Amino acid sequence: MKHLEFTRSSRPVPLSELTDRSPPERTLATRTKVNCEFLSRPYDIIVVGAGVVGAAVAYELARRGASVQLVDDRQPGMGATQASAGMLAPFTEAKDRDATFLDLAVRSLDLYDAFIEQVVETSKMAVPYRRTGTIDVASTPKRMASLQDIATRLTARGVPLAVLDSKDARKEEPQLGDAVAGALLIPPHGYVNAGELTRALVIAARCHGANVIDGRVRSVINRDGALIVETGRGPLAADVVVVAAGSWSGRIEVGGAARAPIRPVRGQLLHLGWDGVPLRRVIWGDHCYLVPWENGTLLVGATMEEVGFDERTTAEAVRHLLTSACELVPAAATAAFLSARAGLRPGTPDALPVIGWSTAMPDLMYATGHFRNGVLLCPLTAQLVADAILDGKNDPLLAATSPRRFGNV
Repeated sequence: MKHLEFTRSSRPVPLSELTDRSPPERTLATRTKVNCEFLSRPYDIIVVGAGVVGAAVAYELARRGASVQLVDDRQPGMGATQASAGMLAPFTEAKDRDATFLDLAVRSLDLYDAFIEQVVETSKMAVPYRRTGTIDVASTPKRMASLQDIATRLTARGVPLAVLDSKDARKEEPQLGDAVAGALLIPPHGYVNAGELTRALVIAARCHGANVIDGRVRSVINRDGALIVETGRGPLAADVVVVAAGSWSGRIEVGGAARAPIRPVRGQLLHLGWDGVPLRRVIWGDHCYLVPWENGTLLVGATMEEVGFDERTTAEAVRHLLTSACELVPAAATAAFLSARAGLRPGTPDALPVIGWSTAMPDLMYATGHFRNGVLLCPLTAQLVADAILDGKNDPLLAATSPRRFGNV
């Protein structure tokens, strides 16, 4: 796309005026602004989905001067984001993923300090964010051998880390239980409060002129060069649409094209009231992870369940997570049980997100399929989307994340 300049029309253009127009170029500056009759003013870009990814995209677009409308039928952050522990741990998350994912994750983590600073400054909201590292604990020699292999590969990339024996692991985290064969300490890692970050992103986007509207998006169609977003509250019109609806992205009909191959993967998470000696950092175990918040509470996660669009919490998941947490850190047995949460993570067939222009509908872009890494990848996703829409810049990584790999999507 060409570099885009944003203009506002002097009046809404009703749908009746959309007929008999030749298809315009893919640049917002050359388009006649289109609007439905009931809208007070047109919006150049509609972002579908107000989870952490959609909120970040809306914020970045609005920050750069775009006219943005963020559409969701839930409150911001109430999808998969509400059950996210907010971990920023690319080198751990990438241990069973390919090099492309690691490149995405590391680039996004490198953006985080400036990203948080900008969002906090604009929104005037406090966003809990810590880079105190993670410690990945092995309970068996076999698991420790796996961590040593990971350490060797990460050292080749120049990642600061430390391989710890059992004694040194307990020095780093005194609350660990008896079953410790060793550990891998990665100082650059950290975590952020995903819910507070999402709310701050929405406020920051509004500060830059974005609008938030309540509505469930059913379909997107192209009518004479304009994109019409059909919602339960009526149609909306835009020049560009970004689908960032998480697990629900594949349920949105896109002009007769194949649906995006996004499936829901349920993740359940526990929130505990910790009253013992505070944990020093995020702890990964064989069967769970623990995230200590500054307010004295603890998150325990997370399950991965192929159960379709079922957002219930279950007794079995609570039992499993509590047992695993107490095996990893015995003092968890005295913690207060505050809540259990569930969210549907958007999975893809190849475990990579879907970021890029639709192959079936011009001016529709996807930013979805981030699975359990939406919080980690949201700064980079927002940057890639904004660069592509506003500057016509297609980052080389978009070749790997493009919807094109799934056909006519």
